[in-house]
Amino acid sequence: MSKIDVCVIDDHQLFRKAMMRLLKTFKRINEVTEAENGQACLQLLKQQEPKPQVLLLDLEMPVMNGVDCAEAVLKKYPDIKIIILTMHDSEKYMLYLMEMGVHSFLLKNTGPEELELAIQHVVDNDFYHNELLNTVLRKGIHQNGKKMEKPAFVKLADLTDREQEVLRMICQEMSVKDMALKLGVAPSSVQTYKTRIMAKLGIKNTIGLLRFALETGLIL
Repeated sequence: MSKIDVCVIDDHQLFRKAMMRLLKTFKRINEVTEAENGQACLQLLKQQEPKPQVLLLDLEMPVMNGVDCAEAVLKKYPDIKIIILTMHDSEKYMLYLMEMGVHSFLLKNTGPEELELAIQHVVDNDFYHNELLNTVLRKGIHQNGKKMEKPAFVKLADLTDREQEVLRMICQEMSVKDMALKLGVAPSSVQTYKTRIMAKLGIKNTIGLLRFALETGLIL
């Protein structure tokens, strides 16, 4: 399995240093770097080669907050995966950040096992789906009044049976390799299916696919 470079962005030095020490105990973690705010993160990314594959990004920081940092990183470094470190009272930002294209969310009191799993999943499968993410997605669907049967049915009908099957597997966080084995196709074909699904639905990221699958009842 490939090694993973991670950058921790948080203005609380004790938390940041403790997180870095923890990350270094994970098997797939290679280099761990740090930044004290979003601006420092962007400066680090300009200089660092190779770039980290994953950012663990706090939201509430001075100088430049996590929302502005995430927006800049996703625009300039689209291959970098972003996991937002959040507290309960910052859920109001999560739907906006999902639409922007971040790859997952973790509460700051998340256990080491889930943190390690989340980092691996965003690198291998493009996103990490946990109960926090599921709850916020469902809340957003109902609050925004998007749980409408007829439009959802029409959209879902635009996908072939095979594309719906691929979408279900994506939402189950199956790797491209595992999907290819199950479907009996080459990994490149799986990526072609995913690209075609996103184009048909006008969706730009994997979390958007998950939201669509929940809205249409494709997954529960």
